Amino acid sequence: MKVSIDSIVVQKRIRKDLGNLEPLQDSLKRYGLLNPITINSKNELIAGERRLEAAKALGWTQIQAVVVDPPDEITQLELEIEENTQRMPFTDEELLAGYTKLEKLRNPSFFRMLWQKLVRFFRKLFARFTRRKKQP
Repeated sequence: MKVSIDSIVVQKRIRKDLGNLEPLQDSLKRYGLLNPITINSKNELIAGERRLEAAKALGWTQIQAVVVDPPDEITQLELEIEENTQRMPFTDEELLAGYTKLEKLRNPSFFRMLWQKLVRFFRKLFARFTRRKKQP
């Protein structure tokens, strides 16, 4: 659900250093919010302070949020910690493979472009040939 950013209450947090938010802001501009923030029914932030602050810096007035009502303060703190620790970053090899594939897709080699053009040509030729055959 969308929530007014002004209505979100940010209480004392575990994370003190939000780090450089510019890359996250760039991501939000380019792709939007991929993972909603987490709040409770009192609109108190449980997880997603960096996303919230990046959205504020971009001038957003609303943000997508998931509402979770932990039964007690202990569970709410556990959720904050869990959300920030259970991420597994890519290994260097995985990241390199991902960027290599992305580069190939963005800049196909000469032979790949030639192959794609040949495939399109023969598909068009086949489509025309089958249309002519169907005509009496």
